[in-house]
Amino acid sequence: MKYFYPFVLVLLFSQSVISQTAGPLDPDRLTADPQFAPFFHGVASGDPLPDAVIIWTRVTSSLPTVDVDWFVALDTAMTQIVAQGTVSTDASKDYTVKVDVTGLSPYTTYYYDFLTDNKYSIRGRTRTAPLANQDSLRFAVMSCASYEWGYYNVYKRVAERNDIDAVLHLGDYIYEGDDGTIGAVRPLLPLNELVDLSDYRMRHSYHKLDADLRDVHQQYPFIVTWDDHETANNSWFGGADNHDTTTQGSWFDRKSAGIKAYLEWMPVRMPDPTDDERIYRQLSYGDLVDIFVMDTRLEGREEQDVNVNDPNRTILGASQFDWMINGMKNSTAQWKVMAQQVMMTPFEIAGVQFSDDAWDGYVPERNRLYDSIINNNIQDLVVLTGDIHSSWASDLPMAGYDENTGANSAGVEFITPSVTTPTLPISVGESLIKFFNEQIKYVDINDHGYFVLDLNQQRAQADWYHVDQVLQPSTSQNYDESWYTATGSRHLTPGSGASVPPAGTQTIPAPPLPRNPLGTSIEEEAAMVLLGAHPNPFSDYFAVQYYLRAESDVTVSVIDVAGRVVLEQPQRTMGNGLQATVFDGTKLPVGAYVIRIGNGSEVQQIKVLKAGY
Repeated sequence: MKYFYPFVLVLLFSQSVISQTAGPLDPDRLTADPQFAPFFHGVASGDPLPDAVIIWTRVTSSLPTVDVDWFVALDTAMTQIVAQGTVSTDASKDYTVKVDVTGLSPYTTYYYDFLTDNKYSIRGRTRTAPLANQDSLRFAVMSCASYEWGYYNVYKRVAERNDIDAVLHLGDYIYEGDDGTIGAVRPLLPLNELVDLSDYRMRHSYHKLDADLRDVHQQYPFIVTWDDHETANNSWFGGADNHDTTTQGSWFDRKSAGIKAYLEWMPVRMPDPTDDERIYRQLSYGDLVDIFVMDTRLEGREEQDVNVNDPNRTILGASQFDWMINGMKNSTAQWKVMAQQVMMTPFEIAGVQFSDDAWDGYVPERNRLYDSIINNNIQDLVVLTGDIHSSWASDLPMAGYDENTGANSAGVEFITPSVTTPTLPISVGESLIKFFNEQIKYVDINDHGYFVLDLNQQRAQADWYHVDQVLQPSTSQNYDESWYTATGSRHLTPGSGASVPPAGTQTIPAPPLPRNPLGTSIEEEAAMVLLGAHPNPFSDYFAVQYYLRAESDVTVSVIDVAGRVVLEQPQRTMGNGLQATVFDGTKLPVGAYVIRIGNGSEVQQIKVLKAGY
């Protein structure tokens, strides 16, 4: 959202500097601990069906092909195996592994892990969707997680809950800006703005080394959609505010790169095998809820602030709009949940519209949506939204809306605050926001957090939880407020307190450490791990990532095919944790090179290419 971020000009490199070392990088939360080798990025699951679920991991390797075994069991010890298999991965997938495990039982908790080179990943916990009758369901809803702006305390609090069926992440899982664009609480790689595929892959890799993010993925299946920052700020189908074709090339090439990296690194089931850039899809949780996961960003959105009164103007695109309305019209579930990105309810201050990037910039299509909901007698619509970095509960007003009774509301909207990204930079208070917007019943513009969506046959309720800070790691969270919509009402009512999970929803969490097939001690693992080089191939600057388990003297060298050292980082004492050494390769000839890192007793190396080879 273009009105949020004070852009900072960052000097990345001096031309006189051959290499630059940044490290250790966030040792409190970034971990490439050897005990997780070679699955340093953890595991994840997503898109549960009654009989299937996606499981995901990533192998750190430079081999041409890696075979990975996978296992799904009913117990944490992985003795009651119900499904298993072997898949291959390689550089074309950035060594990510994604398996659609089928033949599972409805609404059942499973544990899963992966194995390669006689080493296991950590075990993940997941849960399939119910098939028919279901009395209650609970989802954690979150969005907007700028790594450099703060610590992922929100992710950790959700990981610890143990009363959630799945996590709904509504976008801005990563941010595309260069290091320092949004904040400087934590360093970020790559240092440059994300433009090509290797950039986006490296940013995803960097995020998934965060311990709190790894924990929440380990414990719950995710249902995700992207917003703009997975590609570029204020993106639309044909461009973005934060894309300059004169310096950054084709928008469609950049968009495809961001999408490819996202789909590689996230546990998403592609809904259409003929369209590798479609993310909108439907997930059914028995007779209680159908979740329509939407794309208001890249699928069909027309450019912001252009021809705003055009009656044919669209934020969804005709195909997605018709798909959603037909799906809701034919749904037999109690609740129809629209999981999407940008604020749907109108929002203005003293008659001035706040953002043309939200649905306020696409009023004709919003009116068509409301008319379709009413004309097709679609009941119990709940819209879930991220993007705006604050907490809101609103009715969705049509003509003749009555703020006292809620009459002439098409449904309700619950908006989740950000995980870390800065909150709203507006000077008016929350009471004044509600004064100018009578349909807005609750707003908190100051706090980071998430909400729990609790659904049963009588009502859909959102409970907001806020963390005390994101500038430092913290274990604190506070319940703030609850609002619900009763079935058939189409409007909001204040809740009397946080919802209580039904009995039997809690299961055993996935264990923190991998299985050890060799019976060897973790202490015997290598003290140094070479994670990779990005981008690869490179054209000018490239970063070498590695992990030191303990403080050590290291030398990072670039070696050509003749065995000559052409670039080298001088030996120096480094702190423990994740490290990055950046080289200037602009003067290197096109060709193949080897990155070698040594600490006196151990040497590791990988191959890199100069673009054009």
